[in-house]
Amino acid sequence: MSLDSTEGEALAAQRQKKLRALVALGYEPYPRKFDFTHTIPQILADYSSRTTEELNASRLHVRVAGRVMALRPHGKAGFGHLMGGGARLQFYVRQDAVGEKDFALYGLLDLGDVLGVEGYLFRTRTGELTVHAERLYFLAKALLPLPEKWHGLTDVEIRYRQRYVDLMVNPRVREIFELRAQIIRAIRGFLDAQGYLEVETPMMQPLAGGALARPFVTHHNALDMDLFLRIAPELYLKRLLVGGVDRVYEINRNFRNEGISTQHNPEFTMLEFYQAYSDYQDLMALTEQLLQHVARTVLGSLEFEYNGHRISLARFERLTMKEAVIRFWPEGVEKPADPQLSDLQTLKQHVAALNQWAVSKGRGPITPALLKAATPGALLQAVFEMVAEDHLVAPTFILDFPLEVSPLAKQKPDDPNFVERFELYAGGMEIANAFSELNDPAEQRDRFEYQQLLRERGDLSAHTIDEDYIRALSFGMPPAAGEGIGMDRLTMLLTDSRSIRDVILFPLLRPEKR
Repeated sequence: MSLDSTEGEALAAQRQKKLRALVALGYEPYPRKFDFTHTIPQILADYSSRTTEELNASRLHVRVAGRVMALRPHGKAGFGHLMGGGARLQFYVRQDAVGEKDFALYGLLDLGDVLGVEGYLFRTRTGELTVHAERLYFLAKALLPLPEKWHGLTDVEIRYRQRYVDLMVNPRVREIFELRAQIIRAIRGFLDAQGYLEVETPMMQPLAGGALARPFVTHHNALDMDLFLRIAPELYLKRLLVGGVDRVYEINRNFRNEGISTQHNPEFTMLEFYQAYSDYQDLMALTEQLLQHVARTVLGSLEFEYNGHRISLARFERLTMKEAVIRFWPEGVEKPADPQLSDLQTLKQHVAALNQWAVSKGRGPITPALLKAATPGALLQAVFEMVAEDHLVAPTFILDFPLEVSPLAKQKPDDPNFVERFELYAGGMEIANAFSELNDPAEQRDRFEYQQLLRERGDLSAHTIDEDYIRALSFGMPPAAGEGIGMDRLTMLLTDSRSIRDVILFPLLRPEKR
């Protein structure tokens, strides 16, 4: 709703006046509790099938509460709708049934007020299940008016900032977050049945590790030390593999001090799980089973709509990163003659043409700074993200990532420049990331030292050297594979939500302009 300042102040003053009138009638403005017999969803579930005759014969007595979402006064009677638990229920008020005081209360109600209604169930002439009120209970005043219209770009910002109002007036929003809860519950059930142990690891860490990302920094006063909000729980979960917990998972909050977009929020939820005596091929099969289980449990089907596309989890495609780059190379740009894409100079030459294509499509080019510092592997990943990601609508595993961008993964035995790693894409976005875990402490130290060189050159997302993690590996970690699945993006996919802000109750926003 759009109100100018004067109109908004007038409406607020009108509601304050009504609140004073209610107090003058003897109602508490904000009472402490209300004893109800049913919730609105319970009434609808239990009694919607009852006929008019059955309701009249049983005269079922109920006490129910909710937010007033509609009012239709008619002389000495009137109707209204209460909303609670994501459902609506009609109530009917007649002066001779509730008395003058409660009928005066009905006349002072505004949309958004919280009301308790006591009475019996019946059906109106139109057949709608309704509470015939015998008592009204005032429970809270909405001093600000609910929006009349809730759409448009300006209102999207208000929806995220005032999620409490969004939930009141948009039933689909509540449904999305109920589905999100069901998704997480289904994942827990699947992993628990597979023998995984759910754990919790530190959210404040002395070193930011387990991913290539820029961390948030905080300070512990008593210990006088800087700490980092975790960017990933990976290194702690793999310490548990060393300790003998062979199957372990955590559904965790991660924090990355990076950009915000329709697919990125600085605070997000990740599932990470690790399985000893397995490799990334095993986790690909497990991931297919997990996502199929979630879709059947939550949606009742392996097929669903996302962003205008029909997506099916019945089949997953597999492509190497190089194959994906070649397959989705843009039309009109000269394609590399070498399908292995192994020569850095050749890649750089193609990037110049790709940048022109990207600019013509309104996309960001690969920057000169990246071109100057890039290794062949880092450049290959940048090209993949530019030309292929948007095309990966059907569920697709992208295999075999460059070594330079995978400091914690095992190298491929037949090509040490690449590692045993996959990312799962669906709907044009990355959903999961997994690899066969590096468990050689000497090799891990070499990888960390290479990352440290990148940090010294200014890459704040490069990995730090974690001496305790190397010590843990030195006790012997079994061969293992691990995976992270983004809960927010998976929820986006399964609820056909176009922005990550639609599946996070309170996303991070710029400070409100007043």
